[in-house]
Amino acid sequence: MSGKSNTTNVPEAREAMDRFKMEVANELGVPLTNGYNGNLTSAQNGSVGGYMVKKMIESYERNLAGK
Repeated sequence: MSGKSNTTNVPEAREAMDRFKMEVANELGVPLTNGYNGNLTSAQNGSVGGYMVKKMIESYERNLAGK
């Protein structure tokens, strides 16, 4: 894969995704900041991304179920 992997497919969603990422990091107690986060471990960063995916899937499933 070439190029940046953290691009947003829908550019208009970038700001909302950034807010969502910060909310999830806060819920998990990960001290994420805007910009460079090289001081965090791979596990910390991975937990944020993984939990974001989990929450997005749960939301999609709720929408499918009509709730």
